Amino acid sequence: MSEPSIKPAYKRVILKLSGESFCRNREGGISMTEVARTSEQIKAVVEAGVELAIVCGGGNILRGKQFSAVSEAIQPATAHYMGMLATVINGLALQDALENAGVPTRLQSAIRMEGVAEPFIRRRCVRHLEKGRVVILAAGTGSPFVTTDTAAALRAREIEADVLMKATRVDGVYSDDPEKNPHAVRYADISFGDVLSQGLQVMDAQAVHHCMEHGIPIMVFNFQREGNILRAIAGERIGTLVHPNDQKPSA
Repeated sequence: MSEPSIKPAYKRVILKLSGESFCRNREGGISMTEVARTSEQIKAVVEAGVELAIVCGGGNILRGKQFSAVSEAIQPATAHYMGMLATVINGLALQDALENAGVPTRLQSAIRMEGVAEPFIRRRCVRHLEKGRVVILAAGTGSPFVTTDTAAALRAREIEADVLMKATRVDGVYSDDPEKNPHAVRYADISFGDVLSQGLQVMDAQAVHHCMEHGIPIMVFNFQREGNILRAIAGERIGTLVHPNDQKPSA
């Protein structure tokens, strides 16, 4: 294996991949072309020596909250379980794409389904990471009414990750919706307190509160730009870093 060109700033990372990262822009379903592109970026991260766990979203297939809102025949809890199963489908696609690229993986599910995935067991997850395997974490927390953002925050705490990285189609956190307000300002860094007081859409409030309470920084960045996942893990100032008030990064 060749020497990595970038020295990682973090040893153990939780990467949150939204459902939209599994499909083409403004489409649904799964595009294996998009998944393969993401897998190549992940491969570079692993080759740099990073211990990486990935939490999958499932909105490209089904969003439980939205689904229950349009159908009275489906109970809200049932719709959330359906959304959790969608994340397992994405996890299976990502697992095969990564292994096709030569990256060893394990898929763990918070809902037991031993035929396709291991159950999530914290010690087993950490051991896989220590052995250089990418662990794909699916089915959220296994409970309804908990977002995959919050699941990512909880898993980051459980496995003692150095940072939670949210890979999106937006290049950071803005003062307003940049698609609606051309004067919206992008923050290079911002504290958890400011995110909550301004009501900024970084992650859901429960996930932000959890990271704030345990001092886990959140990096929000655009994963679609080639190499951005590795740059973010290397500590480059791309996207927005959300940090505790007393840990503002130096310029």
